Amino acid sequence: MARWFAALAAVSFSVSAQAGLAQGAKTSAELQLAKQAEKLKPGEWVWAPQIAKTGPVLVYVDLGRQRATVYRNGVRIAVSTISSGKEGHATPTGVFTILQKNKDHRSSTYDNAPMPYMQRLTWKGVALHAGNLPGYPASHGCVRLPMEFARKLFEITPMGGTVVIAGGHEDPIKRPPAGVLAPALAGVTAAPSSVLTREGEFTWMPEASPAGPVSIIISTGDQQVVVLRNGIEIGRAHAVVQQPTTDSQVMTLTGGKRPQWIQVGVSDLASGPAEIISTQQVEEMRLPPAFVTAMRAMIGPGTTVLVTRAPVDATSTGVQTTVMDADDGSASERP
Repeated sequence: MARWFAALAAVSFSVSAQAGLAQGAKTSAELQLAKQAEKLKPGEWVWAPQIAKTGPVLVYVDLGRQRATVYRNGVRIAVSTISSGKEGHATPTGVFTILQKNKDHRSSTYDNAPMPYMQRLTWKGVALHAGNLPGYPASHGCVRLPMEFARKLFEITPMGGTVVIAGGHEDPIKRPPAGVLAPALAGVTAAPSSVLTREGEFTWMPEASPAGPVSIIISTGDQQVVVLRNGIEIGRAHAVVQQPTTDSQVMTLTGGKRPQWIQVGVSDLASGPAEIISTQQVEEMRLPPAFVTAMRAMIGPGTTVLVTRAPVDATSTGVQTTVMDADDGSASERP
């Protein structure tokens, strides 16, 4: 399996325990950062933003290892210990976009409990925020982070940023845009390798949401493609795609002169890593040509694509801005 490492860059990182902030050792490469991350104890974290100074941010919360990993432009820049939902209040798995940010938020359900640097993921109350980290799942559904790490993360994540919550995962891989998932770049975008059918129905209503982050759901089970902007569905089409029914795949487009998809596997199970699989058959899926043209024009840095066998129904789209959500809870605030 293809793997990648960032170019060497001289940076420093910090490791913070709950009692305070302690300066860490020097590191000059992402590989060294990864080694330090393996040694983290509850409440500790590592932060090396200079490894990748710009680009879209992706946050991956690993429930099995109780870790949160931050990627910028596809490069790992930070890792932290977390505390997710305890038994009876499990943190939902899925692919989410950040709905709301409030550095001084308090819970409206749990005795006005402080939730510093809150980043809301669902309107049912699941969020990232600073909180107590005992070394095991202890929250009411939210993902707790060390205070200083939560502050730093709050500062670099945009509204609409992508957060993946799942079981184990392997390191992301980079792949060039191809086929129907290639952004529209004048003189650069190549034609899909397979002929797109001129048959098939689709809808396209960009006026439903004129601006905001773009997410694309590709359901191999329903053979449907749904385009969301700012969490609102603006387009849907029938697709013919032969992607194998394995772990879901999430891809985020990087910035720069040569955009690339950063791909990670998503597993609903916390017991093992998800597989990263080829998306070539997705890139070659058959869609109405007019729909492809419109969709390509929407694809830009930060665009998120979810490939899943899960069905695309009313709960997968809409104002919740939840790209895929396995949560069936009802609490309004869960620290």
